Amino acid sequence: MTLAETLKLAPVVPVLIIEDAAQAVPLAKALVAGGLYALEVTLRTPVALDCIRRIAGEVEGAVVGAGTITTAQARQSAADAGARFGVSPGLIDGEGVDGALPLLPGIATASELMRGLRAGFTHFKLFPANVVGGTAALKAFASPFPQASFCPTGGIDAKNAPDYLALPNVICVGGSWVAPADAVRAGDWGRITELARAASALGKS
Repeated sequence: MTLAETLKLAPVVPVLIIEDAAQAVPLAKALVAGGLYALEVTLRTPVALDCIRRIAGEVEGAVVGAGTITTAQARQSAADAGARFGVSPGLIDGEGVDGALPLLPGIATASELMRGLRAGFTHFKLFPANVVGGTAALKAFASPFPQASFCPTGGIDAKNAPDYLALPNVICVGGSWVAPADAVRAGDWGRITELARAASALGKS
């Protein structure tokens, strides 16, 4: 599956910070049950790679990816764990479209976007979206960079996600609101499935 195909699976890619590996499989199953299939497990906890490994091996329908990839080694480690795509907060020196796994690099400025396009990327994460201009920035990028598509992340929630998804250069959004920390800690998978179901219905306006 290409990166573009992965990003088109649903309008929202859950951004997951998992503290306990035992939560990984039930959390992923709850999200998939709600219609969210591409899952970004951020490499921000010691158990992240184990979580990716478990989801990849046990959750039917999940397309698990790794977030917060900042080095070539992290990209390789994520691929070795079973990740099928990677997400970076920025451009990684020396890393292009050819690598251990498909990569969605983050950009915040036109100059970074130009660097990414020169490296062969066409899909980008606008990050942190709410800080670097949000929908206004994406609208501004549309005309000079028609070949670029975006998955904005950072400060996006159920309320403002439709504003992003309405833009022609936005393929999906990334957000953590579909897996609230308190629901994960409590094992309230039903609540997470309902949040995922609502997010999967956002679509394009």
